[in-house]
Amino acid sequence: MLDLKNVAQNFDAVVARLQSRGGSLDLGPFKSLVSERRDLYVAMESLSARRNAANEEMKRKAKEDPAALESLRGEMRAVSQNIKEKEARLKEVEEELNRILLLIPNVPHESVPEGASAEQNVQVRIWGDKPQLPFTPKQHFELGEKLGMLDFERAAKVSGSRFTFYKGALARLERALVSFMIDVHTQKGYVEMLPPYLVLRETMMGTGQLPKFEDDAFKTAGEPERFLIPTAEVPVTNYHADEILEGESLPLRYCAFSPCFRAEAGAAGRDTRGLIRQHQFHKVEMVKFATPDTSLDELEKMTDDACDILRRLGLHHRVMLLCTGDMGFAARKTYDIEVWLPGQGAYREISSCSDCGDFQARRAKIRFRAQKGDKPQLVHTLNGSGLAVGRTTIALLENYQREDGTVVIPEVLVPYMGGLKELRPL
Repeated sequence: MLDLKNVAQNFDAVVARLQSRGGSLDLGPFKSLVSERRDLYVAMESLSARRNAANEEMKRKAKEDPAALESLRGEMRAVSQNIKEKEARLKEVEEELNRILLLIPNVPHESVPEGASAEQNVQVRIWGDKPQLPFTPKQHFELGEKLGMLDFERAAKVSGSRFTFYKGALARLERALVSFMIDVHTQKGYVEMLPPYLVLRETMMGTGQLPKFEDDAFKTAGEPERFLIPTAEVPVTNYHADEILEGESLPLRYCAFSPCFRAEAGAAGRDTRGLIRQHQFHKVEMVKFATPDTSLDELEKMTDDACDILRRLGLHHRVMLLCTGDMGFAARKTYDIEVWLPGQGAYREISSCSDCGDFQARRAKIRFRAQKGDKPQLVHTLNGSGLAVGRTTIALLENYQREDGTVVIPEVLVPYMGGLKELRPL
C-alpha cells in the first residue's frame, strides 16, 4: 500500500508514474477525498483553538460577567458538536481513502522503463546458447505422454481441467528438483521454511493479493475464511507481520517449497495443454527483508540466485527488466527470467523476482530499527521464484529430449534421482 501522506503531497508526480502502468486508474475521487481530508483537519484545528481560547474566556466571564457566561457555553456546545461531526466525517474519509489505496498498485521505481506491454521489456543479459537439436523437437506434454509419465486425461476425470498426474521417474524428477533448488539456496544463506498452505484474509491483504485479485484465489467455506496460497511469498512475507526487526539482522533471507493454487480467472484459453498454466503447481520461493538503501542490490543478488539454478542445469535463458505496464501489482521493479523451450520455439517465464519496496510492509506492518533506540521504519520486501518447479520440468524435458523420445537427466540431478540418468517409457 502506498503512503497516503506521500501521495497527497506529490499527487501529480505519483499519478503520472502510476499511469505509466496502463489500465484505467482514475484517482480523481482520491484527490477530492485528500482535499476534503486536508480541509477537515484545518477546520478542526481552528475549532479546537476556538474552544481552547473560550475556556480561558469562560474563566474570566465567570467573575466579570456571569450573564454572558451562559451564552458562551451555548456557543462552545455548538463548537464541540461541530468538532464531533467533523471527526466522524474525517473517519469516513480516511476509511474510503484506505479502501482506494488498497486497490492502487505500487509506484514503479525510476529505473524501470516505461512501456505498455511485454514488447517493451528490456533484455539485460543472456546465458548459454540455444540447443541445436538435429530433429524436430517435441513439446513437453507430447514427451510426457509418450513416456507414460504425464496423464492429463485421468487428472481431468479426477479434478477437472488444468490438473495433471505425474508418474514414475518424472514424479521423482519433480521431487528431485525441489531438493536440488532448496540445497543450492540454503548453501547461500537462505533459511529453509515449510509454510502453511492455508492463510487468513488479512495475510493475503498483507502481500497485495487482496482485495484486487480475489477472483484468482481459491478459498474455503465457513469461518474463519481461509485462502489456498497462490505462492509461498504470502505466508513467508507475513511471517514477520506486526513485528519490528533489528537492523543488524537484515537482510533476512528465506526459501520455501510449497504447492501453489491459482484459479487463473484471467487466463481463459491460454496454454490449455500441458503444464504451463495449472490450477496447482509447485514452486520454490525466495523471500528477503532488506533495508531501503540495500533492497535494489538485494534484488540483483536474488535474480542471480534464481539464474544460478538454470546455469547448473545447463538451461539457456535470458533476464528481462519488465517495463511499467508489465509489472505485478505489488512490485516497484521486476526481473523476469525466461528459459528457452525448443519444443515451443520460444522463451517462457520461469521466474519473476521483484523488489516491492515498503508497499507490502506498510500493509503487513513490518518495520525495523536501523540501530537500537532508533525510531522504527518500514522494511523493504523482495520475492522471487527460485524456481517454478513444473516449468523447470518442462524445460528439462524439451531441452534434454532425444529423437526417440527419451530424455537425458542433467548430471547435477543424477544423485537426487538415485543414479538414474535418463527417462525411458514406463
